[in-house]
Amino acid sequence: MLYSLIRPALFALPPETAHNLTIAMLSKAGSLAGLGCRKTKGREVEVMGLKFPNPVGLAAGLDKNGEAIDGLASLGFGFIEIGTVTPRPQPGNPKPRLFRLPSASAIINRMGFNNDGVAALVENVKRSKYKGILGINIGKNADTPIERANEDYLACLSAVYPYASYVTVNISSPNTKNLRDLQGADALDILLSELKKRQDELAQIHGRYVPLALKIAPDLQAVQITAISSLLRRHRIDAVIATNTTLERDRVAHLRHGSETGGLSGLPVRGKSNNIIRQLKAELKDEVPIIGVGGILSGKDAQEKVAAGAKLVQLYTGLIYRGPGLVKECVQALG
Repeated sequence: MLYSLIRPALFALPPETAHNLTIAMLSKAGSLAGLGCRKTKGREVEVMGLKFPNPVGLAAGLDKNGEAIDGLASLGFGFIEIGTVTPRPQPGNPKPRLFRLPSASAIINRMGFNNDGVAALVENVKRSKYKGILGINIGKNADTPIERANEDYLACLSAVYPYASYVTVNISSPNTKNLRDLQGADALDILLSELKKRQDELAQIHGRYVPLALKIAPDLQAVQITAISSLLRRHRIDAVIATNTTLERDRVAHLRHGSETGGLSGLPVRGKSNNIIRQLKAELKDEVPIIGVGGILSGKDAQEKVAAGAKLVQLYTGLIYRGPGLVKECVQALG
């Protein structure tokens, strides 16, 4: 109810301004940020060897720098994922780069991994009081040649490893040139091999095993899903997150901003995401757990993700349109 009063004011602002204001408020409010949002108790679930207090998490992208972890934690999430973070700070793509499509309950973004760099994120995590499950999503800098992308992922993994509950490898954003090429079988084979080797080394150094998840796109063909599934099993990756944003515009091309370049999220990606989850489930059985994200705007949508094969779900665009009440609704629906 509180969000229904605030939303018109936020939607009167340019999308990125509203986003930055929200992060700033959550950062300052800390534990008071959930005022009007009761603590949400849900069904505990164990995934990746971690015990989640409920299966509803925050997707990466909302809090890229880990500035508002404590405020976000007060909204009832079972886990929080921050990032995407890159080794060095970068401004991202030119503005405007974030667009609302309200009639489609959708957003188009071409942010381009704008963030303050991994060192700044680590400092924010260290200042946080949050003791729950924290995922950290890592990527490559825009000016790093694609043939050297693995170096960026390894650098980020080493930097965040001591502070993360799990680490997500983002190779599926459409807003960094050539990034999705890393989803190809040969490139992905090499990347996952190097990441697993570094993970083993870091586990020895730090005395704890931090799981790795891979985040993939919704625009993959069935043959690509089969190849990725094989590599996930071969390299013993701990989870797969399905999915990132889509490049498809069939359902929104007629809308204002519908032809903007970037990744489309929200309701139009729900079906594509669910289809990818079903394909992964068929390929992986229960060998690699699936985290479902994309187009969750109701508790029923969360249930559909789980029915398709997801063990956990994540929210982002739905929060923009529905507010924090969506977290509680999804937790109860999955209870």
